[in-house]
Amino acid sequence: MNIAESGGFNMSKKVAIVCNGAENKSLYPTFVLASSAAASGDEVVLFFTPGAASALRKGELEKIKAKGMPDMAELVEGVQSLGGRILLCELALEAKDMKKEEFREGIEIVGATKFMADINDAQITFSF
Repeated sequence: MNIAESGGFNMSKKVAIVCNGAENKSLYPTFVLASSAAASGDEVVLFFTPGAASALRKGELEKIKAKGMPDMAELVEGVQSLGGRILLCELALEAKDMKKEEFREGIEIVGATKFMADINDAQITFSF
């Protein structure tokens, strides 16, 4: 029996991406690679540290524009619509004096321990 006859392999991978900043140089690579991985069928988990938390406020990502770069709102929507998870470090709430209600929909606020448990089987990791 060959691979095709046996149902094949599950070729999808788990991709973990940590975003450390709210600037274009951190956000574009995070979302471009996340959307590419999600479109390829990979499981995507993004983790935003307190330094990147402000980017996840409602309406903030939609303001980001860069010449020659894809529309940020479309990248974010694509990641989420393909099942990508966007996690925010719970330390951001106190460290940045923010409230859960300030963040865009679909953001999971978790501790670093939860993130580490969720990605312990990740095959690919990035940090920006």
